[in-house]
Amino acid sequence: MKKGILIIGAGGVSRVATVKCAMNIDTFEKITLASRTLRKCEMIQKEIKEAQNVDIDVACVDADDVPALIKLIKKVNPKQVLNVALPYQDLTIMDACTACGVDYIDTANYEHPNEAKFEYKEQWAKDAQFKEANVNALLGSGFDPGVTGVFCAYAAKHYFDEIHTIDIMDCNDGDHGYAFATNFNPEINLREVSANGRYWQRNEKGEGEWIETKPLEVKMDWDYPQVGVKPSYLLYHEELESLSKNIKGIQRIRFFMTFGDSYIQHMNCLQNVGMLGIEPVMHQGQEIIPIEFLATLLPDPASLGPRTVGKTNIGCVFEGIKDGVKKKIYIYNVCDHQECYKETGGQAVSFTTGVPAMIGAKLLYNGTWSAKGVYNIEEFDPDPFMEEMMNQGLPWNIQEMD
Repeated sequence: MKKGILIIGAGGVSRVATVKCAMNIDTFEKITLASRTLRKCEMIQKEIKEAQNVDIDVACVDADDVPALIKLIKKVNPKQVLNVALPYQDLTIMDACTACGVDYIDTANYEHPNEAKFEYKEQWAKDAQFKEANVNALLGSGFDPGVTGVFCAYAAKHYFDEIHTIDIMDCNDGDHGYAFATNFNPEINLREVSANGRYWQRNEKGEGEWIETKPLEVKMDWDYPQVGVKPSYLLYHEELESLSKNIKGIQRIRFFMTFGDSYIQHMNCLQNVGMLGIEPVMHQGQEIIPIEFLATLLPDPASLGPRTVGKTNIGCVFEGIKDGVKKKIYIYNVCDHQECYKETGGQAVSFTTGVPAMIGAKLLYNGTWSAKGVYNIEEFDPDPFMEEMMNQGLPWNIQEMD
């Protein structure tokens, strides 16, 4: 009989997700943490034992290697696999899950390792594969994507007959004290921010289309509750792809994120000198990929927790129709970096991704959510997830707007 959860990946998000799974051990029964770097798993294992007196197992695995993944899954025999490794590894882990007949959960969609492009296309294509294996795949159970999709489903269920526009607003007002660092994997972060922006809207013919912008070309000043007014820049973000498909009546959806002047200046400089490149170059007779080398030089995002202060505010602004009347609301969450660190050992960016990962896994594990095949998070009933957020350290607020 299958039992427990296998968590793959041992970075900052994994630390939070594993700690929170241990706090919910009555649900998960047994926890195994696996990564290419066993030392990182053992560190998290030790911290959980000391803080909670909960025992977890650890293992070493290469998440690019499907046979190795299958071997580990068969050995552990879990009910589900939580993928908090790199987005490059989504497809291999999904294939291993269907081969072993276990549920799959992730926090970010597949990204091509040799191309600055991320999309759900190849994961959605595995729907028949998961249906045939009679297992679930829950895509995007982080914050954005993840909670933002839950907010959309909740607004559609309780506040609107039709949602016409959605602006996803992501603010990290944290200060880690470094001249330059990224709050999650540097490769993923810098590829995302330096790419052209895109948003989705319906044209005059009622057809959906993508509008492309230059990197950080579109800027909006937004007043984030408990943080204040911050410059926010339009980016392309993966949840736009699924939400534009799944939210009834949508006319436009955009994503904005805050960046300070110093971050933008550093990023532009790095890009101008080629350090964000993803193609191999020769250096003193050795082939290197510039952005991977840069990631080695930058502070490990998992190390930022003890030194990061300030707050995050992430939410969605909705405009639409209810009972024939125009309506506008703002649903958001605020987290404090140091409070997150005290609870889980991770700063708020890791916390706001790792906690929703655990919640999505919990709702699949206990059978609250179940739909065989491949689904995005907004396709499930949002109410139990919203309730869990209140109980797991991610309280949300709803603001009625003019």
